[in-house]
Amino acid sequence: MRRVALILAILGIGAMTALLGGCKNPPTKEETSSVDYGPRPDNFEQLVRDYLKPKLTDPAAIIEFKAGPARLYQQDTALRALQYGWGVCVMVNDKQTYGAVDGFYPMVLFIRDGKIVAVNGGSDDNIIGWRFARTGCKELGYEIP
Repeated sequence: MRRVALILAILGIGAMTALLGGCKNPPTKEETSSVDYGPRPDNFEQLVRDYLKPKLTDPAAIIEFKAGPARLYQQDTALRALQYGWGVCVMVNDKQTYGAVDGFYPMVLFIRDGKIVAVNGGSDDNIIGWRFARTGCKELGYEIP
């Protein structure tokens, strides 16, 4: 019984650490201006489509561009590494492997020097990534309904 209590206590402390580690104050101007975002990508739509094409189940999947590109800075947390670049918020409607359509889900893609360097959200991400995608879209100016 003590062993079970000890394991539960360790799991509880680990979960609290992870949750509290994900909560930070917004980045300072010094933090956001200390990184090189590179040039603003003129071909961001093509970059995003080329990146997503092999990852989507349906070749006719709908990709709606909602916000960006705009400078986006995501702080380093216990749950996600530091990311920065030209952020683009998209809503994707893709089929699952068995053919059903779930509806639109948000993604935020970070572009730097003409390449996608990080992604939040998407069908292969987890709940943390989906949360970061929603937050990123909001910071870029799109409020997900």
